[in-house]
Amino acid sequence: QAQLVESGGGLVQAGDSLRLACAASGRTFDSYVVGWFRQAQGKEREFLAAVTWSGGNTYYADSVKGRFTISRDNAKNTVYLQMNSLTPEDTAVYYCAADVILYSGIVYYAQSRSYRYWGQGTQVTVSS
Repeated sequence: QAQLVESGGGLVQAGDSLRLACAASGRTFDSYVVGWFRQAQGKEREFLAAVTWSGGNTYYADSVKGRFTISRDNAKNTVYLQMNSLTPEDTAVYYCAADVILYSGIVYYAQSRSYRYWGQGTQVTVSS
C-alpha cells in the first residue's frame, strides 16, 4: 500500500511561486507514475503534470506548460511541483497520485481513474 503526503501549500499573492512536495512511502516506486492534479471549488479535478519514477519523463497539461515544473528526487522518494507566476485562478486543493500505469503517455497519465493512490491534498490560495 502506497502512502502519499503532500506539503507546501499556503496563501500567496499573485505572481508568487510555490513548490509543492509529494512524499511517497510504503513500497518501491520504480515502476510508478506520479501525477499532480488540482480541484478548485465547484470544478472537476484537473490534471497538471506527471512524471515516470524510473525514467523521469515528464508530461504537462497545456494549461500549465511553461509555468509549472514537475521533478522527482529518488533518494528522498519525493516528487515536486514547482509553480511560478501564480494567479488567483490557480487557487485549488492540489493532490498527488501514484500508480503503475500499464500504458504510456499523457492520455493515460492525465486520467484520475488511472491512479489508485492519492494524497490528502494541500490547499493553495492565490490572492490578487
